[in-house]
Amino acid sequence: MTDNLPVVETFHSLQGEGSHTGRSAFFIRLGGCSVACPWCDTKHSWPAEAHPRQSLAELAAETKAAAEEGAAFVVITGGEPLHQNLGPLCQALAPLRLPLHLETSGVDSLSGRFAWITLSPKRHRPPTRELLATCQELKVVVHEAADLAFAAAMATQAREARGGGQAPELLLQPGWDSPAGQALAIDYVRSHPRWRLSLQSHKLLGLR
Repeated sequence: MTDNLPVVETFHSLQGEGSHTGRSAFFIRLGGCSVACPWCDTKHSWPAEAHPRQSLAELAAETKAAAEEGAAFVVITGGEPLHQNLGPLCQALAPLRLPLHLETSGVDSLSGRFAWITLSPKRHRPPTRELLATCQELKVVVHEAADLAFAAAMATQAREARGGGQAPELLLQPGWDSPAGQALAIDYVRSHPRWRLSLQSHKLLGLR
């Protein structure tokens, strides 16, 4: 059904990762994910049926309340949010006039309309060309050297998918509690100026 969605949690906090780090945001975390990354910190979100379904009206009301408290934008995350049809949710939130951001691995077709798409591709489940062509931000998690080669390949594919158009912002994010990933990401960014380092600042600060 598209008039309700499996919701793991909703909360108002600060965006902790990527280009919008530190900004006030309202998060809608949807249930369901088949990508199954071994390092995932929200594995409880994977089974969609384990989470209560909320109506679009309820989600719009919660979003409106967060906007009144100062949320600058809405982040639709998961799980893998594009396992769901996000078109009706985006339509329900549109009257609030808050920018809608999407965080996705890009394994499914895009649904809904977003002001900002963060594509976080995975080596074991590469993204679609559609998401490579439309994302504003390409963020790759780094644990080992093979992740750097994958990141470079994704950046190349994103440029090709755009036919020479504007490339997405490029970010490397060390895996949480991965000293090897941290060292690799820092060294790579130092010698590749088009890339930036992304840290999970919300975890460092103890934020939700």
